[in-house]
Amino acid sequence: MPTVVVTSSSRGIGREFVRQFAAEGWRVIAACRQPETVADELHALGDGVRPIAMDVTDLASVEAVAAEDDEPVDLLVNSAGIMGHTDDGVDHVNYLEWQHLLDINLMGPVRVLDAFADRLAAAKDAKAITITSGMGSIGDVGSPRAMMYRTSKAAVNMAMRVRALEMTPRGIIVAVINPGWVQTDMGGAKAPTTVEESVTGMRRVIDALTPAEAGSFLNWKGGNYPW
Repeated sequence: MPTVVVTSSSRGIGREFVRQFAAEGWRVIAACRQPETVADELHALGDGVRPIAMDVTDLASVEAVAAEDDEPVDLLVNSAGIMGHTDDGVDHVNYLEWQHLLDINLMGPVRVLDAFADRLAAAKDAKAITITSGMGSIGDVGSPRAMMYRTSKAAVNMAMRVRALEMTPRGIIVAVINPGWVQTDMGGAKAPTTVEESVTGMRRVIDALTPAEAGSFLNWKGGNYPW
């Protein structure tokens, strides 16, 4: 049975990844900060689901989870992320909050990928996916709002493009995917895309990934998204 690691598995996109993979018989390492609050719900998704505590801002926490066993990991889905305040124009920047956004949205996925690199390399044709955002596109900026969030996502896009150069020779395909505007706590009820639609689309993209697309910025509907 293949193994997937999903971060931020207690809600939204991460939880839907857990649901879909569990339904297909995958072994799912469902990582989140407080698994005890959702353990029963996650276990109910399938016998192969294993909720586990992980704080992506805490390197020791991430490395401890990765070191719990040496079973190969076929797929990593970095879905942890926060938006923060979007009213961050001149005179409204909260620099401590910006640092926090970078810690979660940029450094968090890098910590997780690096910690699981050996277990991913032990699998055949492993993939490591980070859920980014269209708001991280430098070529598609239509609003002066959310500078802090935008920069954190643009930064993780670059980090994963760089990591792809290192991981591809180890048999790990690294890429980032824009999930679209999704009906989550972050996206809100007015978003046009349901969580199920987004995750189903992203899974099709992930399944079709080849080494030639390593380092790509992909869209949930397929194709590339502008950097």
